[in-house]
Amino acid sequence: MLFIGDAIIQVNGINVESATHEEVVHLLRNAGDEVTITVQYLREAPSFLKLPLGSPGPSSDHSSGASSPLFDSGLHLNGNSTNTAPSSPSSPIANEPKYEKRWLDTLSVPLSMARISRYKAGTDKLRSNAFEVLALDGVSTGILQFYTAQESADWLRAISTNISDLTLQNMKMANKCCSPSDQVIHMGWVNERLDGTDSSQLYKFKFLALKGSSFYIFSTPPVSTLDWVRAEKIYNLCEVLFKIHKLWLADDCWLQANLYLGIHQDFDLEDQRPYCFSVMVGHGKSHYFNVELGSELAVWEKSFQRAIFLEVQRTGSKTYMCSWQGDTLCFTVDFALGFTCFDSKTKNVLWRFKFSQLKGSSDDGKTRVKLLFQNLDTKQIETKELEFQDLTAVLHCIHSFIAAKVASVDPVFIDSQSIARKYMYSN
Repeated sequence: MLFIGDAIIQVNGINVESATHEEVVHLLRNAGDEVTITVQYLREAPSFLKLPLGSPGPSSDHSSGASSPLFDSGLHLNGNSTNTAPSSPSSPIANEPKYEKRWLDTLSVPLSMARISRYKAGTDKLRSNAFEVLALDGVSTGILQFYTAQESADWLRAISTNISDLTLQNMKMANKCCSPSDQVIHMGWVNERLDGTDSSQLYKFKFLALKGSSFYIFSTPPVSTLDWVRAEKIYNLCEVLFKIHKLWLADDCWLQANLYLGIHQDFDLEDQRPYCFSVMVGHGKSHYFNVELGSELAVWEKSFQRAIFLEVQRTGSKTYMCSWQGDTLCFTVDFALGFTCFDSKTKNVLWRFKFSQLKGSSDDGKTRVKLLFQNLDTKQIETKELEFQDLTAVLHCIHSFIAAKVASVDPVFIDSQSIARKYMYSN
């Protein structure tokens, strides 16, 4: 007779300690009419597996009031079994109540394109030692509760790593159907902060992708080539700016990290989520995101740097229409030549400066910008003032080209400026 807590060690002399559940079941089914098994009592069964006979077990009816440590997780106990066993195989006592052995219902959650959440729905409150895994098809594990914070963190990292590996496989499959200039650099789930009219801050799952020349925002992951045109937002990578806001908000180390890394904290951000970044886009708009792990934040930072660098090299130059004193001009940012301004009608070049000659800039936050260049002959500063319809996009483009230029000359410098990776290595 087997008791709760017994572990099968051998079946007909064959050691099965390293075998899977399916392998042991197969071995037992094919063992013949007589089976000799060796068992070892390992530990006392968890309390939620030992229910007194006749007591109301967890029911699928939520109104029953029954509960167990796994009831709220969505992994319900099965109340149909009638097998019984004493509470303890080592010292059964006749007067003690007998317990009913019940099997736990198992749930299979596919991790490809799955997402993880540690937060209570619609809030910035972390669940204590718990998280939830949600599959692409809507299947959820429910709330997985762990005994310790370390155990929860270990499982969170393990599952997150598995999801990342599967996402990488999906990227490789997608890239087989894409041209070399339209490859997927990175993609994955994030939480986007949505600011309501009542100033309440809610987060919603979004799926981001860096592919070819564009930055995509989806409500659901693209699973076919046709899905890429159905993105909620698409931005040119040369015209976006990636910015890290928060890394780790543990009360005892946030100030220390701030001082050590020289990170500027946005005190106007009232949310309590760590690992936050924003992507600033044209016309002064931005998207504010949060990820579950610091390692994910570092990957997004590196991926944006790489995607923008590749796009600048592919594009070579970007030209924008502008004006000054009633004249319609063209302003070009060129990876090889630097900055050029020419007349839109005659195509005559009005001025040209290298990236190294740009010594400063200022703008009115709307449409006008002043660029300060140093003349190589006179060493004097020359001010060039221009007006653009989308000034933010132009400024982001200038930043992207200068960063790509620096990276092409000194790749180590870009890595040295990585805030997220510097923080991870220091810890």
